[in-house]
Order: sequence, then structure tokens, then C-alpha cells
Amino acid sequence: MLVSGRHELFSENFFVSRITFISRMTVKAGREHEFEQACRALTETVRRREPSVVYFEFFRLREPRRYAVLESFPDEASEQAHMKSSWLAEVLPTIVACVDGTWEREYMDPLPD
Repeated sequence: MLVSGRHELFSENFFVSRITFISRMTVKAGREHEFEQACRALTETVRRREPSVVYFEFFRLREPRRYAVLESFPDEASEQAHMKSSWLAEVLPTIVACVDGTWEREYMDPLPD
């Protein structure tokens, strides 16, 4: 069932809602190190301060200056809390300043049973 642009899954006796997406971006030439440092700091903070997060990790893609972040939250409320967190607000300006243009976000849903 599609609700608010995201799939909501039902399993036998309980309701499961998970928000998972991958964002891909290109980093400005010469800003890769700064970008990676900011991403490592954010990842460490998310893992320490957001225990409900299912998955959060940045990747260097095989194309030059291309990166991705894979994020998975147990529900929309957890994603919203992450987006409003002080630690994201602190590091996001550095990440955005390093990105060349914008990023693409693709939502993913688990295969049904």
C-alpha cells in the first residue's frame, strides 16, 4: 500500500513502516577530503545518538568524485527527528558546500514476503 509516497508493509499481526533511500552526489574537485571528513563525523554521531536508525553509511562510488549515502529509518518519525537534529544542522552546511550541484534521492522498499 502506498501512503505519502512511501510503501507501508503489513505482516501477519503487526504493521511495519520503514523509510529507506540512497542519495547520490558529485563532490566539487578538491573538496573530497573535506567532504569525507564531514561524512565520517556525521556517521559517527548518527550511530552514537540515533540508536533506532536501521542503517546509515556513506560510500565512495567508482566514478570520480561520486558519493552516495544509504539511509534507513524504522519509520517516518525517526527520519524527521534525524533531519531536525542539531548534529545534522551542524555538519550539513559543510556537506552541501562540497557538493557540486544537487543530489538524487531514490526511495527503496523491501520485497514483500
